[in-house]
Order: sequence, then structure tokens, then C-alpha cells
Amino acid sequence: MTAVRQILFATDFSACSENAVRIAHDYARQFGARLHLYHVGWPATDPVAPPFLKKLADDLGKDVPVVTAIESGIPAAELITKYAERNRVDLIVLGTHGRTGFSRALIGSVAERVVRTARCPVLTVSCRVREAAVPEPVDVVEERRRCLVCAKASDDLICETCRVHIRGEAIDRKQREERAGR
Repeated sequence: MTAVRQILFATDFSACSENAVRIAHDYARQFGARLHLYHVGWPATDPVAPPFLKKLADDLGKDVPVVTAIESGIPAAELITKYAERNRVDLIVLGTHGRTGFSRALIGSVAERVVRTARCPVLTVSCRVREAAVPEPVDVVEERRRCLVCAKASDDLICETCRVHIRGEAIDRKQREERAGR
């Protein structure tokens, strides 16, 4: 097993980050690792970030060594992975908003881009992670997502039936175009 000595917690200060920082701190304490608290934003328009990061470091630094860093920029995922490489980070921990469908397509997912481009393991923590001490009620049924095409319950954005239908239409269209070009 690879030794984990440097853990990077990248935060956007959202509610989703609260779960992730707790888990990143627990991992750092268990591994005896240094915890990097990192934020990508615009300091001129985000004056709360430096004091908030310092307070977070003060709270977490009692148990583990903590380093803080703030960088300016838009491609947050690229800056996170570059920071991880520069500082030889062994594990990146990120909170994820769990966006799906159109909001994910429009807004994108920093966590997803970090997972795809990072050279070290990435742990994503959902907003929906609950405390271990809170038991889940037995009678609660989790609502399934719905297909964007037919609105039937589906684990994917587009259900298998609609996907097959769309592929079939694409193949038919391609065949018609090829025949017309002869």
C-alpha cells in the first residue's frame, strides 16, 4: 500500500465541503498526513475566503499539520491537479454537489474533471453523506432518477430503451445518407 503523507482538501466553501473536510481530516489523522486546505477563487471578489480558510486551519490543525493555499483562476480542476502535482499530494479529497442531468451538463463538475486528470487517487464525498451515528429509517425509499427522454425511472440520464431507440434512428439516418450519396 502506498503511504499517504500529503492529503489535499479542495474546497468551494459550500455545504458539500463540510462533509468532505471532516473525512479529509479523519484520513489525515489516521495516516499521520499533512492536510492541505486549498481554495480556487477570486480573492478580490471573495474576501471571506482567506479568513475562513485560516479559521478552518486553526480548528483542524490541533490534530494534524495543516497548510493553506488560495489561488485565483477559472479552470479550478486544472489548478487543483497542478497544485497536487507541485506538492506531491498522495490523495485529493473533494466534496461533490451530485448534480445530474442538465445542471451537470451546463455547469460541469469540477470533481469529475479532477478525477479524470489527477495523477493520484481522488476521494469524492457526496453532500448526502450522513453521520455514522444517525441510523437511516427503514421505511424511506430513495427516489430514483428519471430518463430525460421518456421520464421513466432510470439509474442513467437516458434509459436503455431510449438509448437503443436513439441509436437505431442514428443508424437508419446514416444508412439513408450513404444510399443517397451513391
